[in-house]
Amino acid sequence: QVQVTESGGGLVQAGGSLRLSCTASGRTLTSYAMGWFRQAPGKEREFVAAVSWRGDSTYYADSVKGRFTIFTDNDKDTKYLQMNNLKVEDTAVYYCAAVISGGGYYTRPFEYDYWGQGTQVAVSS
Repeated sequence: QVQVTESGGGLVQAGGSLRLSCTASGRTLTSYAMGWFRQAPGKEREFVAAVSWRGDSTYYADSVKGRFTIFTDNDKDTKYLQMNNLKVEDTAVYYCAAVISGGGYYTRPFEYDYWGQGTQVAVSS
């Protein structure tokens, strides 16, 4: 059984940066495609970014394109979401998700098998 854990959330002013990390116990993340999703109060969970297991393919929601970067450090067996130029509307609980994949990336929650508990990101004006 794979347990996924996010970290790195916090409170930041608009225009600031945060880096979220995603690790797993039970198995290496190397062969997993990963995605980041977020859910703001009163809203549905939405896709943020995804990366293929090789790290050679990425995809971003339009709302974060150019500001967020999803990447992998295989030496640390960790997936990251670098968030720059944060906006108030980025405030949400951010979730990391993983799925064993033969290739490509995934943008829909049902495509993922493993989810973390979430980490809170709050952006103040």
